[in-house]
Amino acid sequence: MTIQEAPFDPGRPAAAAAEKPAPTAPSPEAEAGGILTIDLAAIEANWRTLAGRTVPIECAAVVKADAYGCGLEVVTTRLAKAGCRTFFVADLPEGRRVRALAGDSTIYVLNGLPPNTAQAFADATLRPVINAPAELAEWDAYVAGTGWRGGAALHVDTGMNRLGLSPDEAVAIASRVQLENHGFTLLISHFACAETPNHPMNDRQIRLFRELRILFRGVPSSLANSSGIFLGGGAVHCDLVRPGVALYGGNPTPGRPNPMRSAVELKGRIAQVREVKKGETVGYGATFTAQRPSRLAIVAAGYADGILRSAAAAPERGKPPAQVIIAGKRCPIAGRVSMDLFAVDVTDLPDGHARRGGFATIIGGNLSVDEWAGFLGTMSYEVLTGLGRRYHRIYKGA
Repeated sequence: MTIQEAPFDPGRPAAAAAEKPAPTAPSPEAEAGGILTIDLAAIEANWRTLAGRTVPIECAAVVKADAYGCGLEVVTTRLAKAGCRTFFVADLPEGRRVRALAGDSTIYVLNGLPPNTAQAFADATLRPVINAPAELAEWDAYVAGTGWRGGAALHVDTGMNRLGLSPDEAVAIASRVQLENHGFTLLISHFACAETPNHPMNDRQIRLFRELRILFRGVPSSLANSSGIFLGGGAVHCDLVRPGVALYGGNPTPGRPNPMRSAVELKGRIAQVREVKKGETVGYGATFTAQRPSRLAIVAAGYADGILRSAAAAPERGKPPAQVIIAGKRCPIAGRVSMDLFAVDVTDLPDGHARRGGFATIIGGNLSVDEWAGFLGTMSYEVLTGLGRRYHRIYKGA
């Protein structure tokens, strides 16, 4: 049977064409190689847990690095509505973004006062964290010349040896600070080893900071980060605590159960399932050789999306490959991670359980961000801040 099309008639109505529905464009979720779900209710709950643990001490929020990869704007908005009144960022651009959302909240900029930027801090009502004598001299000159009283923090290094005035420099200026109005609203330092509760550095820093607080009597103080909060005691909590990674579900007490709620779920889309013969290799460098006829799921995410190359096995070091969850079962990565893809050995799954268009759970379920970081030989901070921008993001509880 032959079907012939009707001849084209320019005067004929377009009703026939209208009978065929226009194709529907796929949703952004359907188009993405991965889905990143961020639970704002969990982030708020974590902040409230930490605030409750330190009552009556104020609990701030560190939202630098795009709120640890979770989205500075949405996280700041949620925490401000929850009652957070003090935020910490890394630099001026981040500070301006928070200021646009957080009303009259107090915002400290941790990376200090770059040359000739004092007026920019004042314009955005941001408080620089003064980290060095040169910054202090420039800040003093600005405050004296303008009479600006918007506040600043003074950072004294008690052992990190990163940013901050040395203890000797702090002692040298302490009496002058008491006599002159430098506008300091906070004295801070930073733990180097709070993740290890019994590390001797913790006690050393606590004792030194206690002595500094006496010299700067009347200036509120802050020492505890996420893990520092769990070292406990008024000598640690001071007047303000400033959690970061714990807000986003990272475990502030490594080696013990995580007291925080998981806030991130990451899934990578399976682009293809393919058969590999025994003896064939997979990926760049041919570092994986199939020891049996195998089935691989190719996941559409790679190191451009924060899936580090260290997820691969390193037999020479006795390191097994990272795992992901497919169809409820943990499956190992096979071969090297490339820029946009990685392979997963799904041979032990029943046929059809790994399929094109399905997902591999990278973080979520019983695979925490800390465990995934352990697979990569890193920490949850790096995993969170490295979350790629190509994922389709879903905000729960927005």
